[in-house]
Amino acid sequence: MKRLLFLMIFGGASLGLAPTVSAQVTDTTRTTKPQLNTAPPGAAPARTPAPVYQPTPTAPTEPVQPGVPASNAPYDPSRPSGLDLPQRPGVAAPEPPMRRYFLYSNFGLGFSSLYGFNQFSASLAPAIGYRVSKKFAIGPGISYAYNSYSARGYQGIKTNSLGVKGFAQFMVFNQFFLHGEYEVTKAEVLYQDQYTGQLYKGKLTVKTPLAGAGYRQQISDRAAADIVVLYNFNDGINDIYGQPVIRFSFLFDLK
Repeated sequence: MKRLLFLMIFGGASLGLAPTVSAQVTDTTRTTKPQLNTAPPGAAPARTPAPVYQPTPTAPTEPVQPGVPASNAPYDPSRPSGLDLPQRPGVAAPEPPMRRYFLYSNFGLGFSSLYGFNQFSASLAPAIGYRVSKKFAIGPGISYAYNSYSARGYQGIKTNSLGVKGFAQFMVFNQFFLHGEYEVTKAEVLYQDQYTGQLYKGKLTVKTPLAGAGYRQQISDRAAADIVVLYNFNDGINDIYGQPVIRFSFLFDLK
């Protein structure tokens, strides 16, 4: 009897404890169960887009004129970029621009002697030259000539003459050139009395063609000195220069 009562009490206690143990087992199973991905098959997980670089806005610049460097310096064909770059080996430097106008002044000396009649002359003839090309130049000018005549048995006579002229030059080789002039001069010339044979001076318009060759010595990039020997095609009694005419000239380039 006692054994039966003990079994009944123990069985009732076991039934009372069974729900609790089952609940604990259920809770333990839920806490340790892994969570599965519930997204649709093939869908990529969403990502945060990367930031896009935006340059800082700058103030608008003035438009660059064609042919003008960015430094706004005057345009130079030999320096299109506006920068002074070193010259490359084997490449010739660009030639400087040709100066068209130049001042050309000369001082001339001449002496001739014919049958005991002597003539000494000195002249000054400034001119303005214009270069048609690098080799050919022309220009107008004025001329002044002084003459002293002497002969045995005659009193010496001195004359002064003033005129206008035109000249032309052509560079032949290096610094050698050909030179030609044509002058029209209001001159004092010699006359001879046909009865007494005496000489006296009077005024006359004299035309004098001159031609010859010369050599130029460059002094600087804008100045040069010339020596020219000219033949006087008017070497008669109305000559105002003598034969030959040697001139020393000075050339200066203008802007």
